[in-house]
Amino acid sequence: MNKWIFQKLDFKFPLSVSCVHFICSSIGAYLVIKVLKLKPLIAVDPEDRWKRIFPMSFVFCINIVLGNVSLRYIPVSFMQTIKSFTPATTVFLQWLVWRKYFDRRIWASLVPIVGGILLTSVTELSFNMFGFCAALFGCLATSTKTILAESLLHGYKFDSINTVYYMAPFATMILAVPALLLEGNGVMDWFHAHPAPWVALIIIFSSGVLAFCLNFSIFYVIHSTTAVTFNVAGNLKVAVAVLISWLIFRNPISGLNAVGCGITLLGCTFYGYVRHMLSQQTPGTPRTPRTPRKKMELLPLVNNEKLDDKV
Repeated sequence: MNKWIFQKLDFKFPLSVSCVHFICSSIGAYLVIKVLKLKPLIAVDPEDRWKRIFPMSFVFCINIVLGNVSLRYIPVSFMQTIKSFTPATTVFLQWLVWRKYFDRRIWASLVPIVGGILLTSVTELSFNMFGFCAALFGCLATSTKTILAESLLHGYKFDSINTVYYMAPFATMILAVPALLLEGNGVMDWFHAHPAPWVALIIIFSSGVLAFCLNFSIFYVIHSTTAVTFNVAGNLKVAVAVLISWLIFRNPISGLNAVGCGITLLGCTFYGYVRHMLSQQTPGTPRTPRTPRKKMELLPLVNNEKLDDKV
């Protein structure tokens, strides 16, 4: 739907679209927690809101903006394939910056993910360097946001709805000023030039409502199924997005490009399976001889099970 907004409605303002998503998410989370009371509010100290949640909101904001920017320049299928790179960037950042160690099977499972994305990138007929870099840095932002959430919000045990409740207003505040300064005049010109601006605005705000509903539904999926089921469902979503992207926008897909996308999806499924198997190990299960027990990190943190980045 975001791609449709950028391409078909000619609303080429990714900052404004992201800001609309954050506004809808803020309202939606407030309704769920405060009005409908479907989830209890997790209280956070005011000081922690600025010292812990605000930095994460900043990274969260960058992540969403980069995702929308990439959609302006590359097809949905290519962008979704690159986002599958997030587990690899998460593991690499935790290993490089936080000096955490991982089971060798985790590293092995990343090989098809990276290889599939490289094959997809090389054979992508609609390749755009700026869009590719935006999507890639978006993966890094997603990984950084998730790692910060684990290290800075330890003890609060946030769920997806409470995370959106606290982070979306901060993200709206962060993004509103640059969106107004950089895209305000362009949005006004678009509004006066578009033949049906009010219909287009309904579609734009509908994408924001869907963005919030996605977060809400993911919360239930994670808590109602296993990690493997959620991982496989996520890969199925990528496959469906690739197919629908081709049917609607007719972006060209070569044979090798399809093979690379398939390899990436298989790699993500294998990664989820390995993490699930490692999580089932008992404390006395033997580990790799060369890996010190105290430095072993069996379960690398990924965004699928901590914070959702698809607002």
